[in-house]
Amino acid sequence: MTDQTPVKAAAPGPWSQATVVAVRRETATAKTFRLRLSNPSLHLAGQHYVIRLTAPDGYTASRSYSVASAPDGSPEIEITVERLPDGEVSSFLHDEVVAGDELEVRGPIGGWFVWSGHSPALLIGGGSGVVPLMAMLRLARSTGNSVLVRLVISVRNPADLYYANELPGPETTIIYTRQGDPSDVRQPGHLSVNDLPTVPADATAYICGSSPFADAATDLTIGIGIPTQRIRIERFGPTG
Repeated sequence: MTDQTPVKAAAPGPWSQATVVAVRRETATAKTFRLRLSNPSLHLAGQHYVIRLTAPDGYTASRSYSVASAPDGSPEIEITVERLPDGEVSSFLHDEVVAGDELEVRGPIGGWFVWSGHSPALLIGGGSGVVPLMAMLRLARSTGNSVLVRLVISVRNPADLYYANELPGPETTIIYTRQGDPSDVRQPGHLSVNDLPTVPADATAYICGSSPFADAATDLTIGIGIPTQRIRIERFGPTG
């Protein structure tokens, strides 16, 4: 039987400094930042950190970013940030931050949208909603538990796919909605019930994406027999 109670997560610590050790481009509008924390990260797959920027006049802006890296007890984590039009924090991270810089962070945060790595899970992401799900996939692969997860990612075209060199595998299904790869048998189109894999009866679904995507994916997930009490949803919007 799948446990549906929130995972007991450690309380987030105080604000601290993290050093940017690497920056890499994922797509034309997304970059992954590897951060070295002052202490080993105790995050769970699905949790997030808050990044706070402080201007010389004291003005602050903060945004939450899901952790993309698997929990491994190291002091380094990865976050992937989409650059949003007029986004205060995302624009600064994309345009100004380089390896060696320091950022103010707080976390990890969240106790509901997390996967322990020990139970069946169906992961469904839309666009940048793949980020916390990638932490779950990486955890499954690194612990030899890939059989427990199935990831379905819906994205407009191959150029918009995050983690393109790493994500494909027997656990994953990539759905292109507007323009697909020439080798694809499936024609581009929205996610449908036929795109969802068969999962164990006690699987928990983790859905992450925009509100319209999350609503549609939830309906499809219920359609394949997963009850609402075993569906966990994380929605995001353009907060910048």
